[in-house]
Amino acid sequence: MAKEIAGFIKLQIKGSAANPSPPVGPALGSKGLNIMEFCKQFNARTQEKAGKILPVVITYYSDKSFTFVVKNPPVAVQLLELTKVKSGSAEPNRKKIAEITWEQVKIVAADKMSDMNCFTVDSAMNMVAGTARSMGITVKGDFPAN
Repeated sequence: MAKEIAGFIKLQIKGSAANPSPPVGPALGSKGLNIMEFCKQFNARTQEKAGKILPVVITYYSDKSFTFVVKNPPVAVQLLELTKVKSGSAEPNRKKIAEITWEQVKIVAADKMSDMNCFTVDSAMNMVAGTARSMGITVKGDFPAN
């Protein structure tokens, strides 16, 4: 018989750096889940992405067991790494902080495609370009035609 799902917890944790301190400890502890077991499993699964911020969705069951899915880093984080700036612009419509090409947008879109709610790379590229625009990052050139 299938386990009964009690709920979901969504967190953003640095890869290979989960520990019982906030936000992990309080989020899991309040649901009665084994915090150290989650930390061990998460750190083992994310060793190749150490230091990158990774969204994780934890499904916990009524018997206090859990499973979790680790997603790719958020688009905004990937764009900041790509442009090597610390944060987005405070006034993205006036102050531009960096420029990227459509080729770089395509790389980010292809990486994040599995977590996005779109079916084609072109629509994913438009979503990534919109995120870049809202951060004050300019996308150089025209949208590439297929």
